Amino acid sequence: MTSSITVRGAVRADMPEVARFAAQLVRLHHTLDPHRFLCLEPIEPGYERWLTSELESPDASIVVAERGGAEPVLVGYAYGRREPRDWNSLLDACGVVHDLYVAEPVRRLGAGAILLEAMLARLRALGAPRVVLHTATQNAAAQRLFERFGFRRTMIEMTLDL
Repeated sequence: MTSSITVRGAVRADMPEVARFAAQLVRLHHTLDPHRFLCLEPIEPGYERWLTSELESPDASIVVAERGGAEPVLVGYAYGRREPRDWNSLLDACGVVHDLYVAEPVRRLGAGAILLEAMLARLRALGAPRVVLHTATQNAAAQRLFERFGFRRTMIEMTLDL
């Protein structure tokens, strides 16, 4: 199923589309729980600036998924970083998958798995001894993907609106 989907490192020309995907991810989370997830419109310009700057960071990696054809089309992205020790979270230096998004029309075609596989390889190459990520409680499909790769549950975030 994944034969027409490939993954490669992102380049500057990809950033407008990657920012559009990032904004969709933000909007998805906000829809799931608007009291928990921030959504300040317009989202795309800020993400484009941030992710473009991350292309130059030796600690960051952004990969994109393309669906083949005469003119390949971006269908998703993943963004991760090697992060330092975080005493507040009791988390040693590690890799963090911050974003993984696949466009709705191509979900369940394997793009998420190949994006995650590519990101894990890049974080390993950056020297990450382990990888952590967060996923929305309601996003069962993403959780199944992460569990297939061996991720295990370690924390439960709880929120109280005051």
